Amino acid sequence: MFLKTIDILASATKSRPFLMLMIGLIIGYCVAELISYITISEDIEPTNFLASTDSNIRSPPSHADDVIPHFDVLRHDHPTDNTSLADQLKKDVRILCWVMTNPNNHKLKARHVKRTWGKRCNILLFMSSEADDELPTVKLDVGEGRENLWRKVKEAFKYVYRHHFNDADWFYKADDDTYAVIENLRYMLYPYNPETPVHFGHKFKPYVDQGYMSGGGGYVLSREALRRFVVQGIPNPKMCLPGTVVNEDIEIGKCMENLNVTAGDSRDINGRGRMFPFDPEAHLIPSKDKEFWYWKYQFYKSDEGLDCCSDNAISFHYVSPQLMYVLDYLIYHLKPYGVVRASQQLPDKLKVGEFLPPPKEEPANSNEDSFDDDDRIAVQNYGRGVPSIEPDAREVGSNEVESNDEKFTPELKAKLQNVE
Repeated sequence: MFLKTIDILASATKSRPFLMLMIGLIIGYCVAELISYITISEDIEPTNFLASTDSNIRSPPSHADDVIPHFDVLRHDHPTDNTSLADQLKKDVRILCWVMTNPNNHKLKARHVKRTWGKRCNILLFMSSEADDELPTVKLDVGEGRENLWRKVKEAFKYVYRHHFNDADWFYKADDDTYAVIENLRYMLYPYNPETPVHFGHKFKPYVDQGYMSGGGGYVLSREALRRFVVQGIPNPKMCLPGTVVNEDIEIGKCMENLNVTAGDSRDINGRGRMFPFDPEAHLIPSKDKEFWYWKYQFYKSDEGLDCCSDNAISFHYVSPQLMYVLDYLIYHLKPYGVVRASQQLPDKLKVGEFLPPPKEEPANSNEDSFDDDDRIAVQNYGRGVPSIEPDAREVGSNEVESNDEKFTPELKAKLQNVE
């Protein structure tokens, strides 16, 4: 049919050579385009997620296996990096990290903690109600779910005290959706003597006079704080609440105060926070609603935007497994060429019972004048309109497999559980 059409056009244009030439050029161009399309299409994947016009690009696609074939891929080293100071700190400031998890989250979340930030701890433990040789877990004789949270924390710290008291100087509790920069945690703790009764975290002010540490961002106990908690606190119902409750972070805050364990200040020298109850985006681009419970719970004045967070930030909460790998890449691998930061000088060591002075309030070195900014005005009447239970005090229950702000699709859940 195609050739017949050409013959008809040729017959009709014998007396018109120019027109015939133009028709030939058009036909040749069309044939060439057709061949090119067929050849190139053979090399194109059916779907290109990065080029997708879907507006919700943060949602994982249904074909997660094609987009992220392996989660454990960030293995490339940087042999020219000078890590001597970080290596020395790992010896001088020994940190045991224990991660709160549950059987449903072993493969969904906990294994990705182990493959990212957890491997930088001196000792890494996973506390659960079931054994899992892959992590491995410490099997605690405690039921799962929010109602058992406080008891689970007590049993976990008792295990750590019995088996690892002399193996570390500091003992860091985190959730399986926490991301922590352990090098920065060591830097913060370096001046302090582990025999000083102190604990650090993101400090909230209700319920406990000296403040309590938000559970999700993690809190760290000195060796002496751990000893007092297990030896003097847990056995004594006047010191620490017996039984179990949902808000474990509030209860351990009360217990620490009763044991004369100081609630330390985790802010940096500029007064910026280092340990956070939400993911990085929530703090860098926060809600403007001053009635939101977070602003009413702040122990210290805090700012929004870049002035919220220290250059040596330590921890964030509600971090999905995907974001853990993104953060690992951005923190440990991505580097702006030609920008070399000056080496940091370690502070002087403090004696037992000594503390660093509080940060000096002054305008931040950024585009925001945070000292005079309305965002830094602390809300004093924190009791009004605040939920009776602070949301960050809750653990994801054993039957829940969703993060705080992102649903796991069935495909992504299967991927996170089955990836090798």
